[in-house]
Amino acid sequence: MKTIYSENHRLHHTRAELVSGKMVPAFEYPRRAEIVIERIRAVGLGPILEPRALGLEAAKRVHAPRFVDFLEGAWDAWVARQGDETDALAFTWPTRSLRDVEPKTIEGQLGFYSFDAGCGITKGTFAAARSAVEVALTGVALLQEGESSVFSLCRPPGHHAASDQMGGYCYLNNAAIAAQALTDQGRRVAILDVDYHHGNGTQQIFYDRADVLFVSLHGTPETEYPFFLGYADETGFGAGEGANLNFPLPFGTLWGAFDEALQTGCRKVKDWGADTLVVSLGLDTYEEDPISKFKLKSEDFLRMGERIAALGLPTLFVFEGGYAVEPLGINTANVLSGFEGAHKL
Repeated sequence: MKTIYSENHRLHHTRAELVSGKMVPAFEYPRRAEIVIERIRAVGLGPILEPRALGLEAAKRVHAPRFVDFLEGAWDAWVARQGDETDALAFTWPTRSLRDVEPKTIEGQLGFYSFDAGCGITKGTFAAARSAVEVALTGVALLQEGESSVFSLCRPPGHHAASDQMGGYCYLNNAAIAAQALTDQGRRVAILDVDYHHGNGTQQIFYDRADVLFVSLHGTPETEYPFFLGYADETGFGAGEGANLNFPLPFGTLWGAFDEALQTGCRKVKDWGADTLVVSLGLDTYEEDPISKFKLKSEDFLRMGERIAALGLPTLFVFEGGYAVEPLGINTANVLSGFEGAHKL
């Protein structure tokens, strides 16, 4: 399996995030991707390639162009306003009781275009996010050229980013952009999201569409971030009715229950008639993850890869969450090795 990886992810490194009333060191930081690529090399998964320069036109197929333009100019606007290079963070957001009108100042725009305080912007954030998109799109290109599977090691992650909002460490939705690009090439695409946190951004982007299936396994929003999407009764809207399937699972979920939901989700992918699969590969379902509550063990990720491989579809893995950093490389490589091993049997 080929891996697409760019050193440009290091350009994005926020200092802190707001959690439970405290500013704490950011859980999403460069070492996450570095330890994964080290493990990929160590196990000899396959060639590691640089992304191609593919630009952002594909991103504007799923994101509002004005949102992409905001991200591109946010840092310069922030520095001009603040006079220093502290991280740009929102402090107020539109709510159900307020009007949805874009402010003219960067302080207001940061809130307007985000839904939480976990998405700081630094000098290199946009360059890293743009590079992550190109990492995903290079994976798409390789599938089109005949590869059966590719791992796009995207950082920053993407599945919380909606059409015009950032949040949950995500700025541009790498998996959704890849799925749209594949759809534009005539493929029937399913997205399988196995991250602990619901892919609310991906759901929002495709919720009223019949041409992309979204299946997500995640911690129940009754008790878990992002709280406001991810319930089982969210099945799509209008033309998209039936093309959205959520599996909200409780704190403490072990492999048995997770696997049962995974197999049901995979049957949905098969019955829906997908010919290509995009996997939002979050590894924060691991038992030692500091911000998640599932109890999967490292060996369970091998089984996860085998389950996904059983679908027999061209598959693009897109890296998402996972914050128990030292085991993150092992767990990521286990999914990919399990997938590859199942194909070789």
